[in-house]
Amino acid sequence: MAEKNAGKRKKQLQLLRCSVQNYDWGRIGEESKVAELFLLNSGMEIQNDKPYAELWMGTHNSGPSFLILGNRDGGSGLEPLSLKSWISENPHVLGEKVVEKWGADLPFLFKVLSIAKALSIQAHPDKALAETLHATQPTVYKDDNHKPEMALALTEFEALCGFVSLEELKNVLLSVPEIIELVGSKSAGEILHANKQDGEEKIKAMLQSIFTQLMSTSEDEISGAVSKLKTRLNMENKMRQLTEKEQLILRLEKQYPGDIGVISAFFLNYVKLNPGEALYLGANEPHAYIFGECIECMATSDNVVRAGLTPKYRDVHTLCSMLTYRQGVPLNPYTTRYLPPFEEFEVDRCVLPKGASVKFPAVPGPSLFVVTTGRGTIQTESSSADAIVEGCVLFVPADTELGVTAMDGLQLYRAGVNSKFFEH
Repeated sequence: MAEKNAGKRKKQLQLLRCSVQNYDWGRIGEESKVAELFLLNSGMEIQNDKPYAELWMGTHNSGPSFLILGNRDGGSGLEPLSLKSWISENPHVLGEKVVEKWGADLPFLFKVLSIAKALSIQAHPDKALAETLHATQPTVYKDDNHKPEMALALTEFEALCGFVSLEELKNVLLSVPEIIELVGSKSAGEILHANKQDGEEKIKAMLQSIFTQLMSTSEDEISGAVSKLKTRLNMENKMRQLTEKEQLILRLEKQYPGDIGVISAFFLNYVKLNPGEALYLGANEPHAYIFGECIECMATSDNVVRAGLTPKYRDVHTLCSMLTYRQGVPLNPYTTRYLPPFEEFEVDRCVLPKGASVKFPAVPGPSLFVVTTGRGTIQTESSSADAIVEGCVLFVPADTELGVTAMDGLQLYRAGVNSKFFEH
């Protein structure tokens, strides 16, 4: 009987205590949604002079989650049991197909981000490159996995993402003389005379060449060019309305004076998301989050290749050689699914008015839930209703159907293995 109950317990929902990251680009103290959720999740005090950048939910070693009721005797009292350890001891909670593909670990990492100033311009290596980088520079590239990711806006959200079109790049070269000073008129001329008839591969090679040239320029030259650019834009601002991109460039310069990222931002698309809109970022796609708060989901990895807007290690050569808006699909009146073209994850956004209920059908893989606003109840077929409130993070085993009811307005997000993975 005890064995049967233990098996049943291992199929129950697990309430998690999660980790926080205090990167310097995070929002400070109580201004940060991450800080608010972390306080409610962990009960730990918030320091009002400290940035709270990311809440991590999952099994990654750099920010593990722990079972709140899952302590084990470590010889000198009870020690917290990590979600990773518990899953490795109970791999059936992931479902057969997930274990077969990824082993006894979650294939995705779930996060909340609170961004006060721009993150570095970066890209995440694909699987093959991640393995090579990890093998050759393990202290910089800490694991061998790729890192496709998705950002789902909680607030209005700004980002740089992917290279601009050939036509837009031509306009940049014609209107930003500081770039031509850095890359030379020969490289600029190649782009200005290019057209679609040259073919995608040739245009890509030209873009890679000019971007590499720009990113490889000496710090002194970059600093001088950024200073000239800033002076020119401030002067022109007195005579004309600056474009959105030009206004962004001046904001970035204040955050990272003299940084290569200020000028290279001209090469990337500037996008603004409204709450509920998402951005998918595949491997090798340059991007930088600029401002706002979002839910983020990615393959379980922390590999980043940086090249600008950062005081951290930069790997310009790798970034340069490596080198959308998305709406969700409504599942029911309250839930929208964001289904990226990556096997590791999908995200559901659920907004429930007071008194409304919704069912999350059983799926063959694990899920993580985070409550970002309000309070309600959650129950499985085999358990009575448990209260859930803002800051609650839950692990839900495979093959578990859930019912959620809002007591106040309730907003929650679910991360799970991509449904399409189970179709083949």
